[in-house]
Amino acid sequence: MVDPLTLAAFIPVALALNLTPGADMMFCLGQGLRSGPRAAIAASAGITLGGMVQVALAGLGLGALVAALPWAFDVIRWVGVAYLLYLAVQAWRSSRAAAREGQGMSVTRAFGTGFVVNLTNPKVILFVLAFVPQFVVPEAGSVLVQFLIFGAVLGVGGFVINGAVGVFASGIGRRMARGGRALGWITSGIFVALAARLAVLERT
Repeated sequence: MVDPLTLAAFIPVALALNLTPGADMMFCLGQGLRSGPRAAIAASAGITLGGMVQVALAGLGLGALVAALPWAFDVIRWVGVAYLLYLAVQAWRSSRAAAREGQGMSVTRAFGTGFVVNLTNPKVILFVLAFVPQFVVPEAGSVLVQFLIFGAVLGVGGFVINGAVGVFASGIGRRMARGGRALGWITSGIFVALAARLAVLERT
């Protein structure tokens, strides 16, 4: 089990990291703008689940393999870039139809997309490997269990904060609903920016 004092030290650090704008927050913001609060919350939940999978992989040691093999990092990264660009094209193509129908991405699709977006960002697992072990004490029990506990803290904080950002953005999105085409361009631009950010990531 995790020592309570260690956990107490971890929580504020994790919260500070959750509050730092990043790809996950931008994705939820885009979902809130385009598809409303429910989709934003679903996207945040998908991102959280993807993060927990990456934490589990890191705890099992697979993250070290990704860190050691440049080609594995690049394969995952470019799959993520391609997927984000695909989403950008879809957002652009569907802008007129969404404006007519008053619909954006469904809750189910937002959840699945958030999950995939997180899994195809190899920087997450490298970050987990660099950050979480600082708080892991092997003598305290299973390293994997400790990884999962710390990962759950990061995940819950991220879910609440990213979801809140998306819900806030949905209020702006509703006021822009009449400009459906412009909203589609904004959402598409967010996806392109995320793809560009992922494309220039370096293994550090």
